[in-house]
Amino acid sequence: MSEVITQPKTTSKVISRLATRVREARKAQGLPRRALSERSGVSPRYLAQLEAGEGNISIALLQRISDALDIKIEHLLSENAPWDLEVQRVAMLYRHAPESVQQQVRAILAPQNPATLRAGRICLIGLRGAGKSTLGKLAGEALRLPFVELNKEIETHTGMPLSEVMAFYGQDGYRGLEAEAVSRIVERHDKVILAVAGGLVAEERTYAQVLERFHTVWLRTSPAEHMQRVRAQGDLRPMRNNPAAMQQLKALLQSRTPLYERAEARIDTSNRTVSTSLNDLIKVIASNRFLEFPGA
Repeated sequence: MSEVITQPKTTSKVISRLATRVREARKAQGLPRRALSERSGVSPRYLAQLEAGEGNISIALLQRISDALDIKIEHLLSENAPWDLEVQRVAMLYRHAPESVQQQVRAILAPQNPATLRAGRICLIGLRGAGKSTLGKLAGEALRLPFVELNKEIETHTGMPLSEVMAFYGQDGYRGLEAEAVSRIVERHDKVILAVAGGLVAEERTYAQVLERFHTVWLRTSPAEHMQRVRAQGDLRPMRNNPAAMQQLKALLQSRTPLYERAEARIDTSNRTVSTSLNDLIKVIASNRFLEFPGA
């Protein structure tokens, strides 16, 4: 008489739970079984058996399926996974959503008073030569606040000068380091004045983080003064062998102006002394109450 081998009750529950989780995760993402098969390399027939709760599956195959579903393998197996699966599904939808949709989600989830997230952090934005480093340092001294230049923070973190950072990591790598540096400064300081590179505003996610976590001030000046100040710093590259440099600078300023205009405040440093512009900056910080904590 042949012996009938039955699965332990606990194992049967795990297989049944796994079948339900895989099936629900696949349907939540709108994936046909064949599409999941192509992503994971697991045959449609095997997937059908898995979702029906028939047979066992190896850890290796289950890992391939969880990777294809973009869900951690433990979430497919744990008893409290339904909630975790929903979180994973929402996270996946967020990651693949357009930036405009992500901004709406962040706005909905943020506290009612956005200034709470910004605390006493101030970020100076604008093209190179607008006076961010000079005025930021002086304002920090006057207001007894730490002053940080984002590029120098990146140099300190990587242990190499910016030119080597760019050569080693490339433009995309640098932008990633830039975003990480902004996060570190937010974690480190409740009150700080930060100066960032002129091109940061073109990086949607990093700029969104800056706007969310800092009170922003756009320092602007005329194209001629931008160029003059850069050359005064000893950098002759903008004009060297490039007769169209001024036209290019004007075009760059024009293209970025809508981005810079998203700042909470702006200061025009054209034809103004450093001391006058510094007073303007301090007045803007005071009148907008950038250093006051909401509800304090």
